[in-house]
Amino acid sequence: MEALDNIVGAINGVVWGPLMLVLILGVGFFLQVGLKFMPILRLGTGFSLLFKGRSNQGEGQISPFNALMTSLSATIGTGNIAGVATAIFLGGPGALFWMWMTALVGMATKYAEAVLAVKYRETDELGNFVGGPMYYIKNGLASHWHWLGWAFALFGAIAAFGIGNGVQANGVAHVLEANFELNRSVTGVVLMVLTAAVILGGITRIGAVAGKLVPFMAISYIIAGLLVLLIHAGAIVETLELVFTYAFTPHAAQGGFAGAAVWAAIRFGVARGVFSNEAGLGSAPIAHAAASTKGPVNQGLVAMLGTFIDTIIVCSITGLAIIASGAWTSGESGAGLTSLAFETSLPGVGGYLIAISLSIFAFTTILGWSFYGEKCVGFFFGYRALMPYRILWIVMIYFGATADLGFIWLLADTLNAMMAIPNLIALALLSPIVFKLTREFFASNGATEEGESRPAE
Repeated sequence: MEALDNIVGAINGVVWGPLMLVLILGVGFFLQVGLKFMPILRLGTGFSLLFKGRSNQGEGQISPFNALMTSLSATIGTGNIAGVATAIFLGGPGALFWMWMTALVGMATKYAEAVLAVKYRETDELGNFVGGPMYYIKNGLASHWHWLGWAFALFGAIAAFGIGNGVQANGVAHVLEANFELNRSVTGVVLMVLTAAVILGGITRIGAVAGKLVPFMAISYIIAGLLVLLIHAGAIVETLELVFTYAFTPHAAQGGFAGAAVWAAIRFGVARGVFSNEAGLGSAPIAHAAASTKGPVNQGLVAMLGTFIDTIIVCSITGLAIIASGAWTSGESGAGLTSLAFETSLPGVGGYLIAISLSIFAFTTILGWSFYGEKCVGFFFGYRALMPYRILWIVMIYFGATADLGFIWLLADTLNAMMAIPNLIALALLSPIVFKLTREFFASNGATEEGESRPAE
């Protein structure tokens, strides 16, 4: 087992090394420039389409709004609480700056993913829309690139059990045991029952649950985080100074913080940013492909909001609370660091608040990733494999809740990067299609400021 751990660790060091971070940021920046920074400039248009997209608008299984909520259900999870804390613990306050940079370029990446997912989606044997990187590679690129689609689906099907299942269940079991002394086996069984009640109904039920639960949990967490920042309002300016100075300057140890070079801030900020918002990972377009949208660009404008909401809003709340409260020098890491920041600010309440938030975030992540994983398996074996996959998914939740997942964390992190590589290559190769569709949408026959199509004059 130790040998296997060393092998996976070595691979992890390569796939999350400098070349990978350059690939993520480079492709995102290339798309952002090619789109003339439209994802940032048209943020308001995206929100307008989101609110108008609460009902079905075309062919598809779920509304554009519920497609985004399904995507957010998978992204707003442990990464927003434990992932941000880990990035700051290892890379210092400057890691938050590099998370922001990842999100700004990631908005273009997420936009392009959704545009291509809708453009090249197919219908399966049951008449449902299916899409994602494996399909836009298969239908958009020449045959000699198709192996990338198979590689993505393989990595996605396996990685889902780690990042979307075991890691999430383990996080819930750990935090409920620590705060409420709830037995891990009990947590595992409850999670199994709740998950089964949702995912056995397919994407329609997942989207319906996500459409109600995700907005509620995100808004509740944001309000709590803003309350913490309000309590430490006098430290906000100093907090922002720390974020920007640590992003470009190496710092020595301070309190429980071990010190970090600039490279550590960049590496952990980008890696944890991608872990949280999944821009470039290729998972979110699988959900957006099922949207009943008016067209690829419409859904792309909605999809890019996922990165903005996840990182620029939710992760920022966590990171700023950790730094402003002074908890970042305590020596704590992961969810414990975030819990400490909230507990010291809101005594007797903060710790429980983080425990409940993490549990709900992780549960919705389990739901979202179950859909991603089954679509990767369906790409290989068709719809007949979906029900066995869902049953296996439910069973593995109990294992995740009760087992020691040190190795699973490492494997999931490694497979995440291996999912991203074929997807990012495909996005770069298909970028001319994204640029063309975008130009046409906003041209004379295209759209109003709110993104509503109108006939050409």
